[in-house]
Amino acid sequence: MSHSHTAGARQARKERTRQALLDAALGLLAEQSLSSLGLREVTRVVGVAPTAFYRHFRDLGELGVALVRESLASLHATVRAVLAEQDGADERIDHTVAVVERYVREQPAHVRFIARERHGGVRAVRQAIADELDRFATEVAVALKSQPVSEGWSDEDVRMLAELYVDRLVMTASAFLDVSDGGDLDSERWHSVARTARRQLHLISVGRQHWRDAVS
Repeated sequence: MSHSHTAGARQARKERTRQALLDAALGLLAEQSLSSLGLREVTRVVGVAPTAFYRHFRDLGELGVALVRESLASLHATVRAVLAEQDGADERIDHTVAVVERYVREQPAHVRFIARERHGGVRAVRQAIADELDRFATEVAVALKSQPVSEGWSDEDVRMLAELYVDRLVMTASAFLDVSDGGDLDSERWHSVARTARRQLHLISVGRQHWRDAVS
């Protein structure tokens, strides 16, 4: 067996263990906060010695930061793509709410982690979430800036609008999560959250259309 093949197999095992630690922590965090999680709890689930943890993360805070990036990565690209669509505002709003619905259905543990740790007790994780949402707002601002309705807007105002969208998306995901935790994925409460989200985004959209008149 060649040295490169051996090194590749070793790296693959390392990546599998790292992902297993992330998955184990995420599962345990369904019922507790990161600040109360014990390192030995995580390694026990994976079936590795506690010392093996440190080959992948300095501490649970660093693991939490990795979970932040994992939790939000897919949502970034999907929402950015929707906002870049050239459909009308109503279609973009419907698509955006549908993306958030699907994300909560498919990744409830990630949504729960972000919702809980956004104001949690681990500073590094709080900062990582703030940084990711800031980057998210920057990406959304780029998409919004390219739309004809943004012609003549200052960068500051486009950024403000992007932050409004991101805040609404995060709050909508949390609202969907609250309903899904009760097992009501297709209940009237679930549909009510979707309707409210669409109305809120419509309100932002209407304000956007008249913003330049308001500040001129």
